[in-house]
Amino acid sequence: MLIHSASQLLTLSGGPQRGRDLGRLNIIEDGAVLIRNEKIQAVGDSQALRGTYPDEPLLDAGGKVVMPGFVDPHTHAIWAGDRAAEFEMRLQGKTYLEILAAGGGIISTVRASRSGSLEKLLDQTRLRLSSMFTYGTTTAEVKTGYGLRTAVELRMLQALLNLDKEGPLEIVPTFLGAHAIPPEYKDRGDDYTALVRDTMLPVLKEWWEHNAPYYAPPFVDVFCETGAFTLEQSRAILTKAKELGFPLKIHADEFDNLGGARLAAELGAVSADHLVKTSMGDIQALAESGTVAVGLPCTPFGLAEPEYTPAQDILEAGGLLAIATDLNPGTAWCENMQFAMALACRYMRLTPAQAIAAGTINAAAAIGRAERVGSLEAGKQADLLILSVPDYRHLGYRFGTNLVQTVIKKGQTYPV
Repeated sequence: MLIHSASQLLTLSGGPQRGRDLGRLNIIEDGAVLIRNEKIQAVGDSQALRGTYPDEPLLDAGGKVVMPGFVDPHTHAIWAGDRAAEFEMRLQGKTYLEILAAGGGIISTVRASRSGSLEKLLDQTRLRLSSMFTYGTTTAEVKTGYGLRTAVELRMLQALLNLDKEGPLEIVPTFLGAHAIPPEYKDRGDDYTALVRDTMLPVLKEWWEHNAPYYAPPFVDVFCETGAFTLEQSRAILTKAKELGFPLKIHADEFDNLGGARLAAELGAVSADHLVKTSMGDIQALAESGTVAVGLPCTPFGLAEPEYTPAQDILEAGGLLAIATDLNPGTAWCENMQFAMALACRYMRLTPAQAIAAGTINAAAAIGRAERVGSLEAGKQADLLILSVPDYRHLGYRFGTNLVQTVIKKGQTYPV
């Protein structure tokens, strides 16, 4: 089909955007997009493309913004249960780390997810993915990490493979066996690290080759943080994962600057995420690497914390910056990338154009998919949004509502 008469066609062409180049939307006014066989065939001026392809089925964008689908590069969308009681505890003065030390936090969701069947995980996660898609996310990274046992982590991966096949939202899986120290390994972090490194990862490699041979290998992630995994433990796990051929990610510097961001740059991780307490030296190390810095503004908002990812320092250093929701049951139950953008504009001081680039082409780079999604260019997957507004700056400016009118995934149209 030929989508035409977009007030602003945001192409975001030219690849990931580094440093102060962030925010290059490459807008075509009165723009059009030709889609064939799930791919973008051409982009350009509406009059020109309608003249070149006069027999193509038409979809009138009605003078509204057309842009790439959002890419959410950091979510924990698969879990069972909820942690509403902990939200109340935080309002009463308990900190996240205090709740974690008392057996709450991640461990609370681990208990619920371990007892949940594959069908229960599928049912609960499917609802969240549907909500994400309605808000315009067409591709999302989803982490395991609420099993902390080999069999449960693999059950979660199987659920993600099943949900990806169901569609329409496309899932990029991440193995996060190193999300927390499970209760049965309390005060034995080195022993659990050895289990992840020497047992879980080799089993994962064998399982993946048998069960998902046509998929790219999943990312392997580690929560490098006070109360979770030390820098040395994180290095051990990620080094082994790299030896086994897995691409890498890391949670780093959410509460303390342990050096996880620098480790990510050193090991060639695809992304380092959170980055609230990251030092200027570590920011410079990231900027000199290909590792994408992923800010998660919904998380400090959800925790009522005053500090956010220092986006301006990252951009000034020449780094690659993306944003994500961090959808999870404890600190950021938010399926809406539009809200993450609104927060990024206010607390990371991004412009709407920068937030859009951070949530599309740079977010695609943060999951190793920038060659496939994140921009509107010939040859790329036909993942697009038609907004209900004529000007892209309504994204970021407005919040608490849904500005997506139509989602198009691999050329298929889904009215919202």
